[in-house]
Amino acid sequence: QVQLVESGGGLVQPGGSLRLSCAASGGDIDSIYAMDWYREAPGKQRELVAQSNSSGRTRYVDSVKGRFTISRDNDKNTGYLQMNSLKPEDTAVYYCHALILTWETPTRTKSEDYWGQGTQVTVSS
Repeated sequence: QVQLVESGGGLVQPGGSLRLSCAASGGDIDSIYAMDWYREAPGKQRELVAQSNSSGRTRYVDSVKGRFTISRDNDKNTGYLQMNSLKPEDTAVYYCHALILTWETPTRTKSEDYWGQGTQVTVSS
C-alpha cells in the first residue's frame, strides 16, 4: 500500500524559509503522475496552494506566487514545496496530494490518489 510521508514543517520567523518534503513509498510505484500541495488554517477551508502536473507544469495560488516553488525528484519519488519569504498568514497545516501510478500487473499500471498526513507550518516572531 502506497503511503505519502511529509516532513519539513516547523516554526519559522517572518521572512524565513522552509522546505516541505513528501515521499511516496510502499506498493509497486511506477511514478508520481501529479502532485499538489494544500494548506488548512484554523477556521478556514483547505486551500490549494501549488500544483504540478504530469508534464511538469506548475500553478500557484496568487498569495504564494513568487515565494513558493513546487518540484519533484522522480528518481526518489519525492515532491517538495520550497517556501521563502514566509508570512504569518502562511501558518497552516500543509498536505501533499499525489496521483501515483503503481504496477497492477507486470504490464499494466493503475492510478490512485493519496494524501500525506499533514505537517504544521507556523510563521511567528
